[in-house]
Formats: sequence, C-alpha cells, structure tokens
Amino acid sequence: MARGPKKHMKRITAPKSWMLSKLGGNWTTRPSQGPHKLRESIPLSIILQHKLKYALYAREVQMILADKDGNIKVDGKVRSDFGYPVGLMDVITIDKTRENYRVLYDVSGKFILKSIKPEEAKFKLVKVTQKKVGPNNVPYIVTNDARTIRYPNPEIHVNDVLRIDLETGKVVDFIKEEPGNVCYIVGGNNIGRVGLIQHRERHLGSFDIVHVKDSNGKHFSTRINNIFTIGKGKKSLISLPDDNGLYLTALEKKQAREHHEEQQQKQ
Repeated sequence: MARGPKKHMKRITAPKSWMLSKLGGNWTTRPSQGPHKLRESIPLSIILQHKLKYALYAREVQMILADKDGNIKVDGKVRSDFGYPVGLMDVITIDKTRENYRVLYDVSGKFILKSIKPEEAKFKLVKVTQKKVGPNNVPYIVTNDARTIRYPNPEIHVNDVLRIDLETGKVVDFIKEEPGNVCYIVGGNNIGRVGLIQHRERHLGSFDIVHVKDSNGKHFSTRINNIFTIGKGKKSLISLPDDNGLYLTALEKKQAREHHEEQQQKQ
C-alpha cells in the first residue's frame, strides 16, 4: 500500500460544492491538511482561479500567493499555500483590491463568496464542537475551524456560536443555541437555508432534531449538528447570501421571475 498523505485529486471526485466543470481537465487541486475537512472546504487556488477569476492557470495562482506583499489573507493571516482549505465563515481579504469576502453556502449547497464591508471583515463566527477538561484541570473548548480556546466562559457549551475578533483571536461575544434565535443550516438537505429556531427535540442515544421556520413561513427540521446560530433574535450578525437563505420550488422561482419581468415592463 502507498504510504503518506495523498497529494492528488481527480476532478470527477471533487466535492459538488466546488462547482467544477467535468471537461476542464483530469485533475484539480487537493486541499491541504488544515482547519477544515476535505469535503467541507475549498482550496485557495479554486477560489482565485474559478470564483474570483484572478488567474487563468494554477501557475498564476502560485505567483499571486508567493508575492512578498502577502496578497491573500484568510482570517487576517497571510496564506501562501495554494491548497489551503478555506471553509464556512472564513473571511478572505485582498488588500490590493480592497475586497473582503465571507465563505458561505447557497441553498443548493454550493460555496459562494459573499462580499462584505471592512467592518464586518474584522470578525468571524465559529461553532463550539467540543468542551473538555485537559491536563492540570484546564478547561478548554474546540471550534469548527480547529481553534482551541482555554479557560472559556463557563456559560459556553457545545453547539453555541462564538464571535471571534480576528485581530486578537479573542472571544468577543457568544450566542446560545436556543429557540427564537436566527440560524443558518450548514449540512443536510436544507443546507444554506436561514430561519428561526422553534424548538429542539431530544432523542437520547441518537441525534437531537431542531425545528426551524424561515421568513416565508415554511417549516423544516434538521439534526442539531447542522444548526449554526448567526444572531440573537431575528437579526443576523453576518451578511446573508443574495437568496437570503430562502429555498424556492421551481414553481415559486418561475412566479418570482415573471413578477420581476412585469415590474421591469411597467418601468
């Protein structure tokens, strides 16, 4: 058997969330080991080449990232690895063009880059995945982007969301996973949808189920692992995608398109 980490990925096996064409070649960039899982991240080279269109070839991506000016920052830190895995809620900063983006999912489960203002690019939201006590009885928590935070606030528990200041790396605020708060779905069939938490069903020995209601009045449910709280009450702390996290059926999309065309004709 082969030894060591795999370094190649064929385009046909790449995650569907990358939105790569099948006819663009045999190979694609395999994400490096990093803070996000392989199937839940997208490498920097794909972002620069296919999303932002700043490069035509992988060689040009390497030239952009290798520049001594530190062109590309992820969560406030310069990244020069073209396979660096960028995941949900990560903030991408390009100083030369004064652009800031937050990585999100749309309602079809595809990665999108949401353009944000400089004020919003100073923080990110992370979800607590583990809460434990380490050696010498030091309490700590682990977040979804592999951050380890020692001596956290005792009121912070698993599934809560932290607001992190990217400049200092410290926890500014935290949001409880409780009914009435707005949440973002990060996995499952309802990925990318936004709604208010209604209630939580407890299932001992299995997955807890959370019931959510979106702004169109539609109800849906998902596992608690897929819930990412993004604000206290109805107000979201982050800018939402253009679809506002609302899933529309084919008929609803057609009606919305026809309504938009009628409004344009009247003008």
